[in-house]
Amino acid sequence: MSVTMALDKRSATCAETILRMVGTDGTAAAPHARALMQSSASLRDIADAVHALCVIHGAFPGIVDRACTGTLDPGARDWLEQAATTMSAERALLVRLTAAAGPLPSTPGQAASQAAILGQRHALEMLAQSDRAGCAAGTALAFVLDWAAVRGVLDGCAARMALPADAPFSEAATEAIAVLRAIVATPSVERAMAFGAQQMLAQHRGLWQLLEARAAARAG
Repeated sequence: MSVTMALDKRSATCAETILRMVGTDGTAAAPHARALMQSSASLRDIADAVHALCVIHGAFPGIVDRACTGTLDPGARDWLEQAATTMSAERALLVRLTAAAGPLPSTPGQAASQAAILGQRHALEMLAQSDRAGCAAGTALAFVLDWAAVRGVLDGCAARMALPADAPFSEAATEAIAVLRAIVATPSVERAMAFGAQQMLAQHRGLWQLLEARAAARAG
């Protein structure tokens, strides 16, 4: 087996590992996120989620913008520049939905929740600007892939509020998968990519768990 073939095989393994993590540990697997996509979802719960997502992802620079600044791989950098434009439109969508959703619903333990959400935003910022080669790119790729499921929540919110549907996000996710599978990197960079992806997904998983607990507190 040639060196190139060996590297390609490792990259494919890295890509499939990250894709598997997105499917099993990301938003698509979060019970609360799935519940919010249903037509029967509480508008207060939807508003709570939109407000939290806006705090974490509604400001510039976002995860992709930060990753673009520090990523050296030419292929990944080209994609990141395109993805940054796409995510700019997603931030605008978040802002519109947050305004349409109205005020943050009153919830017990608001101060602690707010601190936790700000902590998640800070953790994601650190991952996206990590100087460990591969970490920022892995973070950004997993973020864009997971955002496809987040958009399911946002699209459901827009429909409940009779807002116009935004452009589909599927093409951006498809491009992210293609880039992920095309990257050829050293084992250490692949490990860093997987670490960035894993930690990014952990923050989103923690967010949905927090929002689920907040919904239960309001219902109780």
